[in-house]
Amino acid sequence: MQLLGTQLTNTSALAGNDVATFPDFPAEIRAPRGTRAGVSGFQVRFASEEIFTPGDHLDALVVMNPAAMVTNLGDLRKGGILIANEDGFNEKEFKLAKVESNPLDASVIEEVYRVIKVPMTALTREAVAAHGLSQKIADRCKNFFAMGLVYWLFGRSLEPTLRFIEDKFGKKPDIAAANISALRAGWAFGETTEAFGESYQVEAADLVKGTYRNMMGNQALAWGLVAASKLSDKDMFYGTYPITPASDILHEVTRFKNFGVRTFQAEDEIAAVCATIGAAFGGTMAVTASSGPGIALKAEAMGLGMMLELPMIVINVQRGGPSTGLPTKTEQSDLLQCMFGRNGESPLPILAPRSPGDCFDIAVEAWRLAVECMCPVLILSDGYIANGSEPWKIPDVSKLPKIVIKHPEGGESDAPFMPYARDENLARPWAIPGTQGLMHRLGGLEKEDGTGNVSYDPANHQHMTDTRAAKVSRIAERIPDQDVYGETSGDVLVISWGGTYGSCHTAVRNCRNAGHSVSHAHLRYINPLPKNLGELMRGFNKVIVPELNMGQLRMLLRAKYLVDCIGVNKVQGKPFAVSELFEAIESHVSTAKDGKSKADVRNKAG
Repeated sequence: MQLLGTQLTNTSALAGNDVATFPDFPAEIRAPRGTRAGVSGFQVRFASEEIFTPGDHLDALVVMNPAAMVTNLGDLRKGGILIANEDGFNEKEFKLAKVESNPLDASVIEEVYRVIKVPMTALTREAVAAHGLSQKIADRCKNFFAMGLVYWLFGRSLEPTLRFIEDKFGKKPDIAAANISALRAGWAFGETTEAFGESYQVEAADLVKGTYRNMMGNQALAWGLVAASKLSDKDMFYGTYPITPASDILHEVTRFKNFGVRTFQAEDEIAAVCATIGAAFGGTMAVTASSGPGIALKAEAMGLGMMLELPMIVINVQRGGPSTGLPTKTEQSDLLQCMFGRNGESPLPILAPRSPGDCFDIAVEAWRLAVECMCPVLILSDGYIANGSEPWKIPDVSKLPKIVIKHPEGGESDAPFMPYARDENLARPWAIPGTQGLMHRLGGLEKEDGTGNVSYDPANHQHMTDTRAAKVSRIAERIPDQDVYGETSGDVLVISWGGTYGSCHTAVRNCRNAGHSVSHAHLRYINPLPKNLGELMRGFNKVIVPELNMGQLRMLLRAKYLVDCIGVNKVQGKPFAVSELFEAIESHVSTAKDGKSKADVRNKAG
């Protein structure tokens, strides 16, 4: 299903549509087929206009068995098309899905949805019979039959997928031929049957001119890291331990050894981050990545990297928690962990991409800040962004700004080297080990200001703590002011971060089209926050903060700006639907207007 969803995405992108995807797959390795836990799905939205989410509710749903139907039917809109492989609805499958009877026979199904029952298994066996495959292998081709039917329904070209089949199964010509036959049979069934009544055409989108490719979030992060290493003229070290959903970054960066990328798969999370610290000490662009459970294990070493004041990037691709939680589902519940999950006073810069394509830019920006400040920088992605995809405009590499790194030159000198002397950004020098005249000591104990010698002096500890905090807070002076979609004052301001961008932006756009005074501010810089954010928030009667957690950013905003933010929170392993956000925002618009009118009366009376 993931493979075929990717093909539909690529085919739609090649047709010129704007595309957004949402893969959804089982957490268990080899989850039992036919069970609800084993359902694998792939949601694709393609449009002739710019889109920001993979959609609200589904217009069409293809299900291969009862488990898939009962798991996903709630996402299909009323009047939507339900295409079912009726051969997959039998007593064995009912038992596996834990349903007492055939859900396709429920009277309410026919009343609410346009149900198209297709004997896909039987038709596929007939289509591939000439290729001499076993029944087991032949039945695997039915997904391509379903894909051909969907391609016909939405006017997609078969050519990109035919080329894909030839490339992927070229060494097994009988399998390739069978899949091609199944794909064409699905298209022919749609063309000849009268069950649908119509098919649909989606015109090309009016996107900014340029060369595009379909890009997933983890892939974009990997490319951004490689680009940052080249822009700073540094080789890259990537130390990690496999964990869902961050592992694909490792898989991608290993392809770029020709660009000076070195990867290290460690025996555990602690070894991975400690090796990364060693690489940073050695003068390399150092990166490590994990998800929430791994970030917990890396916490002590992240504090060490902060105390050593070495530049490195730590990526957290968030997933559902706590503990092992929902490893293949999305969530935003690690914000407070990344803000405060280290002992002592140890603030670190935090950035969050808003979409798959934005991951590229965030990776470059994170490395720029890391070398400017000489400290670890955290990137907070999530499973929704990591596995989702969108068309990404390939940048002109020659126009990307260089990341200039100046190492102290060393040489013979009577004056001792001061490893903790600071520049205008309060960053200490990045001295490369072995450079003549730059011998210095590093460790986890508190440093004496300037010299870096071990110090237990109370006043020095206060000074160094203040300095490290000021180094991070000063970043706010060098990052852009917070922009806003809509007016800079009004009834309601929606503040979002991370992967909720698309749903929030679309919901706010719909609210504004309905005539409501609603604006949207999306945060990419989480620590420090943009310096104008407090003033912006105070220009609205109500501030709403949608999050896929129980209110972590809301708590930070309340504490910092003393503004009573309203939370819209969800921890179901699923992203926000645009409709649920629209309803939540709209419910506060009228009370925001009432609050404004009452305040005006009080001001006039005063």
